[in-house]
Amino acid sequence: MELIDKGVDVNCRHPYGWTALHAASVNAKTKAVSFLIENGADPNIPDNFSNIYQVARENRTTPITVEVIRESEFSSLLRHTQMFRGCTALHYAVLIHDLETVQLLLQAGGNPMAANEYGFLPQDYAKDIGMRTLMQKQLEKYEAKKKERDIEERRKFPLEQRIKQRIIGQEGAINTVCGAIRRKENGWYDEEHPLVFLFLGSSGIGKTELAKQVAEYLHKGKPKGFIRMDMSEYQQKHEVAKFIGSPPGYVGHDEGGQLTQRLRESPNAVVLFDEVEKAHPDVLTIMLQLFDEGRLTDGKGKTIECKDAIFIMTSNLASDEIAEHGLQLREEAESISKQRYEGQVEDLEITETITISRRFKEKIVRPILKYHFQRDEFLGRINEIVYFVPFSRSELLRLVRFELERWIVQAHRKHKIDLKFDPIVLDVIADGYNVYYGARSIKHEVERRVINQLALAYENGQVSPGCSVIITAEVPTSEEEKRKLQDTPIPIKIKVKGSTSETFHEIDPSQHLKTN
Repeated sequence: MELIDKGVDVNCRHPYGWTALHAASVNAKTKAVSFLIENGADPNIPDNFSNIYQVARENRTTPITVEVIRESEFSSLLRHTQMFRGCTALHYAVLIHDLETVQLLLQAGGNPMAANEYGFLPQDYAKDIGMRTLMQKQLEKYEAKKKERDIEERRKFPLEQRIKQRIIGQEGAINTVCGAIRRKENGWYDEEHPLVFLFLGSSGIGKTELAKQVAEYLHKGKPKGFIRMDMSEYQQKHEVAKFIGSPPGYVGHDEGGQLTQRLRESPNAVVLFDEVEKAHPDVLTIMLQLFDEGRLTDGKGKTIECKDAIFIMTSNLASDEIAEHGLQLREEAESISKQRYEGQVEDLEITETITISRRFKEKIVRPILKYHFQRDEFLGRINEIVYFVPFSRSELLRLVRFELERWIVQAHRKHKIDLKFDPIVLDVIADGYNVYYGARSIKHEVERRVINQLALAYENGQVSPGCSVIITAEVPTSEEEKRKLQDTPIPIKIKVKGSTSETFHEIDPSQHLKTN
């Protein structure tokens, strides 16, 4: 009580990793547990103590010293050679069979689904059928409540909205993927087969980012929940062994396969096969089994069940055809909008979702896929082929704004420079968009036309910490000016106001190079 009154954090840790609530729980100090919870102790904080040998190495001391401290300040009932990292107060209360403390922790929000480093739940430490039955019932209640909370959260904040916060454009692709994920989350899917997607479109259009966002949503940022396989590493026949592991007797058979090993650790992961068209046909044969049966046999003959996994393949096949078709659809949508709004399209943001026609898919795209993969059964196991189309003008402006705002933050954080931009710059930079390189072309355009100038001006001393910088451009108005700039990009200029001056003045960063 005295320490809490002095402002000590009730959740602070011992140098060896445990908290006061862990110590109170493992020693059946029910009153202390109740007091700590009333004062804000978190029942779900994991213990960072591993075992006496590892803690001794981390703290540069001896295992005997760690053991003495653990016994005197934590508990003498535990085997200190065992691993305790990740155990919560609930693990310890169940371990010592203290029913009263268990109930207190559960009422305070203790999570019966929390697993420790070994993957054991609190109920796994129950010593009799009564405690095991109690924990099993609590686990079922907790899962039911969690499911209700998740459903309510999805209603209030649909997956589409979450992903659109991080990805610009591609509404059709996002809606297709989110629809399939929703079916899976709500139990409206074939449990015998995993979900399989093929993402088609140009480079830099958002294919990989969408896969990452799906993994982020489903696995709450857990690193093992997202597995990325660069298929350009599996172009040769012998590299199949690297994929699933070498058979017994061969070099490296103890290491396991790059895919099988990670799927064994997280069988419900989101797996991204990047640039799948580069993989050797033998690798595709293995993937065929994976997509069809939801299981994979490694080099040692062991089977990994992964029916709950989501497999996403990306490919640049038919990207030129999709880009050209998408541009045509954009032009048609803009033309329709002009007619609908009587030509006042300059004040209008085209928001129509571009839909790839079935005829285009069957007559143009499918023959290209079939020619490359050489097998209908592989394409037949794909649940959804998702098309990524070129960005609209409004989406390009948002991309440019996003990129410039990222540099504004960096300029302030690294150099204490207040960076702003004239809205006309968005249009000027958006003109540098290359449909075949997607968002990367915008990123490179900003770096080439804006950041290069700023870096040179900073090196020359024309821009310094504490100053303000405005990025601007002068769009030609007369026919003669437009004619001069017909084949060249509109120049972007930077204007600087120093920490002591009151007005902005235009600078030419390259002038220093010319004079020298």
